[in-house]
Amino acid sequence: MVFTGCIGMGLTLSMSIVYVHNVRHHSVAFATALMAGGAIIGILVNPISGTLTDRFGPGVMMLTSSVMGSIGLTFLAFSKSATQLTFSALFLAMFAGGGWGPGATLLSRLVPEEHRQRAFGVNFMFVNLGIGVGSLIAALIVDIHHPFSFTVLYLTNACVGLVSASIFLTIRQYAKPVPEIHDPETAGEGWREVWQDKTFRWFLLCGVLLMIGGYGSQESGYSLYVVNNLHMSIHYIGLILFFNTMTIVGAQLVVLNKIQGRSRMKVLAAVAVCWAFFWVVLGSVKGLPLGVALVMLVVSMMVFAVGETLFQPIGGALVNELAPEHLRGRYNSAQGFVWGIAGTLAPVITSAYFETGNSNIWPFATALTALVGGSLLLRLRRNLTPSQDGITS
Repeated sequence: MVFTGCIGMGLTLSMSIVYVHNVRHHSVAFATALMAGGAIIGILVNPISGTLTDRFGPGVMMLTSSVMGSIGLTFLAFSKSATQLTFSALFLAMFAGGGWGPGATLLSRLVPEEHRQRAFGVNFMFVNLGIGVGSLIAALIVDIHHPFSFTVLYLTNACVGLVSASIFLTIRQYAKPVPEIHDPETAGEGWREVWQDKTFRWFLLCGVLLMIGGYGSQESGYSLYVVNNLHMSIHYIGLILFFNTMTIVGAQLVVLNKIQGRSRMKVLAAVAVCWAFFWVVLGSVKGLPLGVALVMLVVSMMVFAVGETLFQPIGGALVNELAPEHLRGRYNSAQGFVWGIAGTLAPVITSAYFETGNSNIWPFATALTALVGGSLLLRLRRNLTPSQDGITS
């Protein structure tokens, strides 16, 4: 199910900014504002999604997300004007991201606590295997001079989402609400208890900085920088992302064995170093011969991928270790705030650099943001028990 859904995601993951700016001919400011607006919608929807997940179970939310997300992708495929693109993007944002928190909740219930870190890692491996296949297909099909090729990609993504939803129906019996929501001692607990968790709040804050220095900026500006600053063909983006996902698929199981029993916060600090390296290389290849630049971008993207294999098992496992069962949906949705806030701020920051003519220093500033996030996560260790930090004797 995860693999199938992510094939569709890979078709369009790196294309949003280019689609709006280079294909539909809107400004960079509008394209990045659209991404930021979608992230804000995600932030607003997340608390509702978390509450409904705990109340009705993750199954209802995952099915709703898949079906409505497919509708949003269909709208986006045919959108041209600013009004159409805004409506489509915000509609998609309202539903498409709503499956991640419920999905993490479901995964945490399918495996015992001691295996969650590995489970989240394996899940991430299949996520990226799907994205890699989708990215490779996109690289073969998409043509920046033929807008209809983008329409095909978005419609295919919509169809794949429906296929993924149908596969989910085979495990719907595991996606029901838990008995604790009817327990008089816990029935009244909700978001107040989540936000009173100081350790969790600190983790979210650190995560925002790390995400701005990672996924947020990669999604909002990487393809734009490659096409407009490095003057490379859009086809290379899909190829580079293919190496990213194949690295994750090849390295994830090895990484899971290496990090088992090690400090989670030290591992997250290593993530920051990997991602900072990626940005420094991106900012340093301008002016180099095409072949040399492409090789360096592929290598740096593979290093970024190693950072991803370190990050994903840790984040999901820690959140679900901190979360009580009856609030698990809320905790996982609250982690979505990290993605939402980073997804809001990263496009705004990216736009500021590009619109003021300072896009060439944007990668280096992003690298610094990643390192700051990593250093703050090291400080979080003092608030964690050895078990929460992943250290085993």
